[in-house]
Amino acid sequence: MSGYFEGKCFLAGVREVAMKFGLVSLQEKLLSKIFPGENFQFTSVYDGIEIISRRLRHKKVLVVIDDADNMQHFKCLAEERDWFGLGSRIIITSRDEQLLRAYGVHDVYKPTTLDDFEALRLLSLKAFKSDTPKDDFMSPSQSVVKYAGGLPLALEVLGSFLCGRDADQWRHAIDRLKSEPEEEIHSRLTISFDGLKETEKNIFLDIAYFFKGWDRYIVTKILDGCGYRAGIGLPVLIERSLITVEDNKIWMHDLLQEMGRNIVRQKSPNEPGKRCRYRKYA
Repeated sequence: MSGYFEGKCFLAGVREVAMKFGLVSLQEKLLSKIFPGENFQFTSVYDGIEIISRRLRHKKVLVVIDDADNMQHFKCLAEERDWFGLGSRIIITSRDEQLLRAYGVHDVYKPTTLDDFEALRLLSLKAFKSDTPKDDFMSPSQSVVKYAGGLPLALEVLGSFLCGRDADQWRHAIDRLKSEPEEEIHSRLTISFDGLKETEKNIFLDIAYFFKGWDRYIVTKILDGCGYRAGIGLPVLIERSLITVEDNKIWMHDLLQEMGRNIVRQKSPNEPGKRCRYRKYA
């Protein structure tokens, strides 16, 4: 696909890069990737906008902006379509669907979990650098796939961690996952949770503890009775891909549920009776 374009750029982890190094660094990287023989340095976001819109206006480019979570990311990198030449493609990934719609993207694609075949292939690519597991690793690989529940993030993290380890180490790792959550997976999933308002966090944690699989109408009535305004909070969680609604029932990926329960446990690790969600609906 990239061969059809005059220039291409993948901006990974925009949220984190912007926090650490600023928006100007992202603009400089965008231009440096598309014009590899040139050196771009400027001090103002507005200077960057002027250069991007002027230099790329007649250039057919492919730009991927990964993990945008702030409207400023769009405004400094790709605010207007006419910044880029005819036939250009700008692909943006975000945890916040509403942000994409507010920006006015042409289409929103919601990724789904992988089926078992795709999940096994992704795990194998990370762990064995091939499309299928080694002969002695099929059974433990299937156990890891089951634990990940089709979540690409979990498969990539676990596959990278298990790469180069022997079968016994795989089995020990799988046994540990049953009692101890994998830290890197949870820390990366927690990014979506941390971006919520306090009311939305409480709704998410209550679903993780009590309401997974419940009827949406009933859950809304209960949460509204607690002052949470679920009519607003639930759509936010759906837009952030933290919950789904199927046949009017609320669902949550097992790893997200595990993350939510772990957040509650950490609040009172040695005194379960003091955890608010143990008492809340008693």
